[in-house]
Amino acid sequence: MPSSSSISQDLYPSQDDLLYEEEILRNPFTLKLWCRYLIARSESPFKKRFVIYERALRALPGSYKLWHAYLRERLDLVRNLPLTHSQYETLNNTFERALVTTHKMPRIWIMYLQTLTHQKLLTRTRRTFDRALCALPVTQHDRIWEPYLVFVTQKGVPIETSLREAAERLASVLNDDMFLSIKGKTRHGLWLELCDLLTKHANQVKGLNVDPIIRGGIRKFTDQVGMLWISLAKYYIRRKLHEKARDVFEEGMSTVVTARDFGVIFDSYLKKMGKSDEEEEDNGEENGFGEEFERKMILHGFWLNEKNDIDLRFARFDYLMERRPELANSVLLRQNPHNVEQWQRRVKLFEGNPKRQILTYTEAVRTIDPMKSVGKPHTLWVAFAKLYEHHKDLANARVIFDKAVQVNYKTVDDLASVWCEWAEMELKHNNFKGALDLMRRATAEPSVEVKRRAAADGNEPVQMKLHKSLRLWTLYVDLEESRGTSNLESTRAVYERILDLRIATPQIIINYACFLEENKYFEDAFKVYERGVKIFKYPHVKDIWVTYLSKFVKRYGKTKLERARELFQNAIETAPADQLKPLYLRYAKMEEEYGLAMRAMKVYDEATKAVPNNEKLSMYEIYIARASDIFGKRSTRKIYELAIQSGLPDKDVKTMCLKFAELEKKTFGEIDRARAIYGYASQFANPRSDPEFWKKWHEFEVQHGNEDTFREMLRIKRSVSASYSQVSLLVLFLQTHFILPEYLMQKDQTVNLDEAKDKLKQAGVPEDEMAALERQLAPATNDAAPKERKVGFVSAGVESQTDGGLRVGANHEDIELPEESESDDEEKVEIAQKDVPSAVFGSLIRGREESDNESCLGALERIKRHKTK
Repeated sequence: MPSSSSISQDLYPSQDDLLYEEEILRNPFTLKLWCRYLIARSESPFKKRFVIYERALRALPGSYKLWHAYLRERLDLVRNLPLTHSQYETLNNTFERALVTTHKMPRIWIMYLQTLTHQKLLTRTRRTFDRALCALPVTQHDRIWEPYLVFVTQKGVPIETSLREAAERLASVLNDDMFLSIKGKTRHGLWLELCDLLTKHANQVKGLNVDPIIRGGIRKFTDQVGMLWISLAKYYIRRKLHEKARDVFEEGMSTVVTARDFGVIFDSYLKKMGKSDEEEEDNGEENGFGEEFERKMILHGFWLNEKNDIDLRFARFDYLMERRPELANSVLLRQNPHNVEQWQRRVKLFEGNPKRQILTYTEAVRTIDPMKSVGKPHTLWVAFAKLYEHHKDLANARVIFDKAVQVNYKTVDDLASVWCEWAEMELKHNNFKGALDLMRRATAEPSVEVKRRAAADGNEPVQMKLHKSLRLWTLYVDLEESRGTSNLESTRAVYERILDLRIATPQIIINYACFLEENKYFEDAFKVYERGVKIFKYPHVKDIWVTYLSKFVKRYGKTKLERARELFQNAIETAPADQLKPLYLRYAKMEEEYGLAMRAMKVYDEATKAVPNNEKLSMYEIYIARASDIFGKRSTRKIYELAIQSGLPDKDVKTMCLKFAELEKKTFGEIDRARAIYGYASQFANPRSDPEFWKKWHEFEVQHGNEDTFREMLRIKRSVSASYSQVSLLVLFLQTHFILPEYLMQKDQTVNLDEAKDKLKQAGVPEDEMAALERQLAPATNDAAPKERKVGFVSAGVESQTDGGLRVGANHEDIELPEESESDDEEKVEIAQKDVPSAVFGSLIRGREESDNESCLGALERIKRHKTK
């Protein structure tokens, strides 16, 4: 064994160390030189290397590489030593020195923590773990938690320590608002983990104040707090504090603001009632609330954990079930205390308990702010008063109504409803005078001082506008009117006040006038009508005019005819076109009954010009019908002519022409006039889209025509069809090449060829293209193209028109038909045979042999055979 002098000699540098020592003296802060020195003396005793390490760390105290190598060698030094050896304490001190400068190095911490765990120094190890977690960033905590969990699960470590430590760590994390879980856990989820830890091990975490911790989480989360309340209740259940747990459940149900949280707490409350203490201790999870519930309650007992209190426990259970609707309603009211409907439902829950209903109404009207309310808050006041009325307490009902009318509601109508309900209550109990007094009080206009004070406050209550409530005035006037003729002046005063306030409706005007008529004030009633027609405009004034005119005509008849005519003229002048027809009909009816028939016809004539186009046809029909009844059917000819030429829509012109032709044919036997009317109407009937018109003309010619007239009908039909075809082609061409106005693109719209050419010119189409288009659209004929046909209307007394129009008897536009025509219109033509004088057919019979190429010879042969017979 070497002596102490020889050992001390080994600690000093030898001759071989001079080279390293000189370099270190020149550069003492170079890590590389110290590492080379230590490698060179790797075989030296540890004490010598200990001196070199200490010198190096004195020069470089923050070198992780030096500290790590130094600590590893010290760990190897104590590896086989007992835990009580002094070298362990020296090692621990070295770790503490190293952590002064390397506290951000997780590897140093892990080596130190593993060493302490091996030494079984529980308190020091736990505190060192805490120091490591505080010193290292969050991203490196997972490297610390792994050895931490190994430590707390070691045999001999008290469970209270690990649980308390885990709870404290979770609590500190939740108190840190900047904490973010690297595993994506929410703060609510972490709170649930903490509560689960505290409740499952309630008896092992006695050092922590669990109640404030869980309540802190409840305050942080306004919703989804049902599980936190359940956790707090479980904590007290496992601590055998059953009454405290019941209070927690009750507090939770009375504070949560969502139906989901309420349902969770309520269901858990019931389930806990069906469990004994042994079940709570043996089973950490909740058992179902099933068919065995009653047996469990009887066998095990609950809450008080006594065997002789079953009646009390059943009573509590029944009480809880009875209170469920009330508790659920309270949750909804906590969500919005201004919800009128929920307050009304709460009142219904206490049906049969007037005291609770009164308390609920009182709480409701105190809580609800009318400006924030959902629903009509005045209905609560009315229902509150009616509750007292139902129990024969009219005095308190009047007190409630008196308070209700002082509330500042959202709208005037709400306040007026309260006044009306109050008055109706008084009427129900035969207090007619009291109801009238209420209406006078409600409709009284506030004084100027009150208005000025309300305007100064900047928040004008609805009471300032109540005197203009039509609902109140309507009830007021009904009450006054129901008192009979003895209060005529007071009723008139109410009506006049309504008119002065400019809140009257047309129905009020009519009611006022009818009231005056019932009391024989006819002229005053008509004055009211006059005021009404000046106040209102159409469409609101329509009913006033109708009532006014009918009442005036009914009363005066022919005695004041000029005045009635003036009224009708005023009504017509102010009415829009779509409202004129009923006025004109009333006007004409009055003239028929009390005036002159000619004036009635004049009124009908004015009406046909004034009504809108969609009503002209029906107006002409009425005009014609009345003229026929009064002056005979012959007088309707002129009306038909006016109707056809008045600018009716094409389809209405065609309808009117058909009726005119039917009149001429059946009534007067004027076949030529009827044929001329058919010819005029043909220009409005496209053979493709309106075959019905041509069918009627065909039948007409078969019954009353001859070969020439039938040919003329066919020619006109082809001409009309060709004109529509040309227009269709022209419109198609223009739609393809140009953007036309919308009215030119409508179906079956008649377009003049000259107008179309003008459109082409405006669009910039050259003249040669226009000529080519015209040639393309013109019908192909052997002769020159005929001029455009213009069918004129044959008026009364005119037989034909020569200026390019239709002429019966001399047809200059007759065309030659082929011998075998393929036209469907010429097939199977049968002319009705009649007894006609032979002079009519003389020339035709002589010319039969000369006209073998005509297409209608069959009809002529039948006519000849009929004549011969």
